[in-house]
Amino acid sequence: MVIKKELVNQSIDYIIQHIDDNLTIKDVADHFHFSKYYFCRSFKEATGESVYEFIKRLKLDQSAINIKLEKNKSITDIGLNYGYSSSNYSSAFRKHHKVSPVEFRNSTNVTSMSNPFYPQEFSSFDAFEAYNRKIEIKELCNYLVIYERMIGNYIELKEKWYAFLDKYKAYIKADTLLIERFYDDPAITSLNGCLCDICITTDEYCRLDNVTMVKGGKFATYRFEGKILDIFCALQGIFSVWLPATGYEMDKRYGLNIYREIDRENECVIMDLCIPVK
Repeated sequence: MVIKKELVNQSIDYIIQHIDDNLTIKDVADHFHFSKYYFCRSFKEATGESVYEFIKRLKLDQSAINIKLEKNKSITDIGLNYGYSSSNYSSAFRKHHKVSPVEFRNSTNVTSMSNPFYPQEFSSFDAFEAYNRKIEIKELCNYLVIYERMIGNYIELKEKWYAFLDKYKAYIKADTLLIERFYDDPAITSLNGCLCDICITTDEYCRLDNVTMVKGGKFATYRFEGKILDIFCALQGIFSVWLPATGYEMDKRYGLNIYREIDRENECVIMDLCIPVK
């Protein structure tokens, strides 16, 4: 019996939720009642990455996000949160990110950034006040959604969306929302390893296998209006300028992009960029 793709997705969700709990491969396999060997083989077949590689990469990517956002927290403490001693963390971080943790933290003190998806684009961040005027702290509801998970380059999202919407067009109604659930920071994660769910809202009567609940809660919500290629810089500005200066901390829940209007011809959107906070 082959593990369904949905069960592999559930194991990814479980890993993400427990990434700072010193998680082992056996922990994940036992949770889903799989043999360790069978689980590892099936995970690699479904994702192209071993469970060990995925967990290690996720720890180092998530710890880098902490270094970027938690300016007043020591690098040693951040490494300890992910199960590393001080010396082991620095070595593993440098091997994965090609810079030391200290060098990485210094590199995040920037006011502009090139776009990894459009290398010719280089954008400056707005001042704190400009972000603050457009951000509202909202309590979002839970969304029941039909979803497909993408592991790859976010530049492929447009074509993935078109194919997804065509595949599920029978389920789209006037009030259907298009939502992206993102798990990582593409300024940190390898472009080919980005993890994202593309979703459309549905109801409890939907009988498809790939239905899940996107959890709501407290979010800092920024209304973006502009070209798709500028979304990356808007998010980076929120993370680099707005969030560290507010006293809010990013929660472990996933970030959401909720589409409000789409102009395919001009590749422009109006969407809410939603950062989970506590």
